[in-house]
Amino acid sequence: MKSKQFAKTWGVLAAMILIAFAGVMISSPRVRANDDRDTDRGRDARDRDQDDSRIERGFAIAPVPLNLEGKDRKLVGLGSYIVNAVMPCDECHSAGTATQYAPGGNPYFGQPKMINPATYLGGGRDFGAVPATGTTHIISRNLTPDKTGLPIGGRTFAEFVQIIRTGVDLDHLHPTCSATVTTDCLPPPFDGDLLQVMPWPAYKDMTHHDLRAIYEYLKAVPCIAGPPAPSVLHNDCE
Repeated sequence: MKSKQFAKTWGVLAAMILIAFAGVMISSPRVRANDDRDTDRGRDARDRDQDDSRIERGFAIAPVPLNLEGKDRKLVGLGSYIVNAVMPCDECHSAGTATQYAPGGNPYFGQPKMINPATYLGGGRDFGAVPATGTTHIISRNLTPDKTGLPIGGRTFAEFVQIIRTGVDLDHLHPTCSATVTTDCLPPPFDGDLLQVMPWPAYKDMTHHDLRAIYEYLKAVPCIAGPPAPSVLHNDCE
């Protein structure tokens, strides 16, 4: 498969996630120009009522116990709604379809949906080998908090926003292939400085408020240790 075909394949995947993402933009509080604030100023009562209903729904559908100590409860609930009902992050940031759902809880088998808490947001889904390399595999990252309490293995909120807004791969896992870089790389025209597969070009337009809510929710979910170091999926939970 050539690079152009690879791009088309992941383009289809991104398009599917974009459809889900559209719900965020439709149901989210009004988007404000240059929305870089953590305040609710300028939002009317209907916006706040909508947030309240989504917050409570978010808590109702959270598939794992949440640690609310020191957290903003409203942001956690809203974040759960976005992460679990709209985006949804666990579709990619779990170990894959075989373990995403608990035994007897796979809705595609006609069973009542039950997310597997042992793999929830722990990453590890293999999206396959990148064309022209045959060995470079794009694998979803572990989003759960480490022992510091910060998600994505200790990323700050500023780093989280940078990732979402720009798509930068702060782990630098797959540099662009060149004459001197031939392993674990991405062939041009792919940019190895940017995350591939993840639909950050859509998520970059989310409001600051929604990004804050997602981050606050990710701080509240249980840590998944993942495989041993030096795997990028490893998380130091203690």
